[in-house]
Amino acid sequence: MYFVERGAGVDVLAVHGWTPDHRLMLGCLEPVFERVPGYRRLYPDLPGMGRTPAPPGVDSSDDVLAALDRFVDERIGSAPFLLIGESYGGYMARALARLRPSQVLGLALICPIGTAVEHAERTVPAHVTLRAEPGLESADPDFLEMAVVRTAATLEHYLADVQPGVEAADLGAMARIRQRWVLSTPPESGPPFERPSLILTGRQDSSTGFADQYPLLGHYPRATFAVLDLAGHNLQFEQPVLFGALLAEWLERVGAV
Repeated sequence: MYFVERGAGVDVLAVHGWTPDHRLMLGCLEPVFERVPGYRRLYPDLPGMGRTPAPPGVDSSDDVLAALDRFVDERIGSAPFLLIGESYGGYMARALARLRPSQVLGLALICPIGTAVEHAERTVPAHVTLRAEPGLESADPDFLEMAVVRTAATLEHYLADVQPGVEAADLGAMARIRQRWVLSTPPESGPPFERPSLILTGRQDSSTGFADQYPLLGHYPRATFAVLDLAGHNLQFEQPVLFGALLAEWLERVGAV
């Protein structure tokens, strides 16, 4: 798996969502970690996305999880690490925490897929744009379709962090994986994860919503659960101040264990 590495210290594995690549996580997390030394951040591209190929044998989310698990073996080994996942990456991160419960020091989820994996089964609000600057009506359609905060700043983040990965994705490979998208073993099928956790959701997230994540709390007894207003599926750059503060507080809780 292709990956980008930053910093030195305790390992942090950051897993991006469906279709974008490592730049999605790099863009939102580095401003936080630049203020908090002592962490080695690993940003991989999942199979079929970014610069990681997905050969024909990779045709399910189980295969994506297996590739991510091998990446941990190769780049982290048996050392303890922190785990952060966004959207589909949050689904993968929860499953990886199930596989390695004693090794994962803490788990942070950003707009994760909740208890309903398939889009048609999710409880989500209708899309709404609550803050809009003039002159952006003809911006990238994918950005407009998702933007709750439509400003020059959020568009800049989208173009830098999200769009390059979307354009680089192997759509054929992703369509193949999408046929077996639901993991064969649910992430919460094992014992509760009792390390410090963070679940961030957007009140206006029309992709993964916020309601299907609340039932996860029973499995994560050390979780802070936040529903941020004025935030959709791009919560990390629509509410950057709250995002940075809550992530920094999670790092403090993990460090205090």
